[in-house]
Amino acid sequence: MKMAKVEDAPDYRLRTVIAALREAIGSDAVLTDSAERALYRKDASNMEGRTSVVCLPDSTDQVAACVRIAAEHGVAFVARGSGTGLAGGAVPMDDAIVIAVTRMNAILSVDTDNRMAWVQPGLLNLDLSHQISHLGLHFAPDPSSQQICSIGGNVANNSGGPHCLAEGVTSSHILGLEVVLPDGSVTILGGEDPEPDGLDLRGVFVGSEGMLGITTAVCVRLTPNPPHIATLLMDFAEVDDGANLVSDIIAAGIVPAAVEMMDQLCLVAVEGYINAGLPVDSAAALLVEVVGLEHRVAAEVAQITELARRRRVRTIRTAADEAERALLWKGRKSAFGAIARIKPNYYLHDTVVPRSQLTRVLQQVYEIAARHELAVLNVFHAGDGNLHPLLLFDKREPGIMERVHAAGEEIVRASVDAGGVLSGEHGIGLEKRDLMGLMFSDVDLEAQSLVRGAFDPHSLANPHKVLPSPATCGDIHQIPEGAWI
Repeated sequence: MKMAKVEDAPDYRLRTVIAALREAIGSDAVLTDSAERALYRKDASNMEGRTSVVCLPDSTDQVAACVRIAAEHGVAFVARGSGTGLAGGAVPMDDAIVIAVTRMNAILSVDTDNRMAWVQPGLLNLDLSHQISHLGLHFAPDPSSQQICSIGGNVANNSGGPHCLAEGVTSSHILGLEVVLPDGSVTILGGEDPEPDGLDLRGVFVGSEGMLGITTAVCVRLTPNPPHIATLLMDFAEVDDGANLVSDIIAAGIVPAAVEMMDQLCLVAVEGYINAGLPVDSAAALLVEVVGLEHRVAAEVAQITELARRRRVRTIRTAADEAERALLWKGRKSAFGAIARIKPNYYLHDTVVPRSQLTRVLQQVYEIAARHELAVLNVFHAGDGNLHPLLLFDKREPGIMERVHAAGEEIVRASVDAGGVLSGEHGIGLEKRDLMGLMFSDVDLEAQSLVRGAFDPHSLANPHKVLPSPATCGDIHQIPEGAWI
């Protein structure tokens, strides 16, 4: 009887890979315990996968070493920051190596004259602004998860935030990237020159969701702190009035720093958490912030106030000082966490619709949720039409997930049918991968696949994400059993 060689054992390649990783970055930076690996099986979405090993590199050289080892052995790898993504983008597939950059969290340099800084990808979004606040500067993109999301994750998903209405999303604030390509080589895309020669590969990489490589350093654009700020909270008896006011403001030529909307269920949940005196008896409230020179801010506040009165605004509250402003924004940015006061679980979508369609699509969202017997909470970036409907549920209820996913898909389809797009800032990931055909033709998808193949011909970098099967002959997606939970 022929004896099986050790090399033939199913886990031989894995043991070889783990040994190589330990030699390259140290045993303490390579996690193989099942309990440790379980922490990296999912992100903040309702999906999970499997990982065979987790690496915690602390430098570009260590990231490159991990990627080279993965490439040499034909093993998939997934970059991970704080794990706050909501579309399954950091969920490891095919027992992929998870390369978590959380130890790479330093500000490398700051150039105040040219308003730029080089930072590592694991640096938390809000930590960057806090650490440079004494310079009168900040990093403009401010996702609601900015206290815990990483700059590298912002780059991967081209994240937005409440204050991106006037300032633009992450891509507008990234000058250059140091990246490790899927073969383990290191290169710079873009740079400190705002208009570098050649193809805009920096622009291609931002928002690529880890499919083109791993970011190891980011040259960010820094924004001066505004000289004057006015923050208004306005509430309405009808959701339509609040939604229509958003279009009125923009049509009047005013582009506020932020225009956020919260419906009644959101106001109730948040008020129970922060006790800020929110108008919980109103159907909806708008949080509007105007920044700039004092006289201009005063003029725009007066104009917005008049427009609001025409839309039957109930009350207008102006933050009296920075403490009150911070409390109002805490309410907006704590909305997702406050949901636990209503239901233990939520499924959050992220679509964008034309502002002119806000009222109609919001009505459809409420109708879809009611038909599937689900509670829905709406809190979103109203200024740019970026909807964030949250379907609330208890996953212990039999059959609930089927209803949740069916309602979610209907909401996405309604948004696209209204002239919108699949995602504004959360990315496609696993969640919307198989809905890409709603927006893109087969030719479009093939073109995107060719771009990916130019960076990663073997599809090892974050496989099975974004592009639906079969984007290419060898790109067959297999979501592991239990990926949807």
